Amino acid sequence: MVDFNIVLFDDFETLDPFGPAEIIGKMPKNYRLRYFSTLGGLVTSSQQIQVHTEPFADMNPEGVLLIPGGMGTRILVDHAEYIQQLGVLADRSTYVLTVCTGSALLAKTGLLDGRCATSNKWAFEWVQSVSGNVNWVKQARWVVDEKYYTSSGVSAGMDMTLGFVSDLFGQPTAKSVSDLIEYIWNADKNCDPFAS
Repeated sequence: MVDFNIVLFDDFETLDPFGPAEIIGKMPKNYRLRYFSTLGGLVTSSQQIQVHTEPFADMNPEGVLLIPGGMGTRILVDHAEYIQQLGVLADRSTYVLTVCTGSALLAKTGLLDGRCATSNKWAFEWVQSVSGNVNWVKQARWVVDEKYYTSSGVSAGMDMTLGFVSDLFGQPTAKSVSDLIEYIWNADKNCDPFAS
């Protein structure tokens, strides 16, 4: 079983991690969901939902790492120690998925340098300003560049996660999960209706 490690921080956008968690949670034979923050303890989303987390030090990074977005990214992107820790975890992870402005945090680590990525279309200019070394793809719903998956805003994280499941386990498995949660999957990663 593979650990699906979700990074949380104060003022994360609630659906960013929990949309993907709903999908991955339907695959308990394949993945174990775990939630982490720098020191562990309670973390509060922008919508005031509190989540108990484990400390980064307890993470087995040889799994999947998911980094959400939200207003908390605006502070953390300039927190050098946090970015360094996140970079180490992301570098060692088998796959890294970001939702929304979580891609700004990953970009700040330098791991997206020279790679293609996307982000929330409402915050796209800010994300671009974080790193000019990334090939930012505005029209994409989500982007895959080797082990790195980056998605557009909020609900796009669910589309990306289903795409991730499809890449690893096949499209019928992804479709089965989307049907199970009664979600209409936007399966075209190259088309984001919010890009314009």
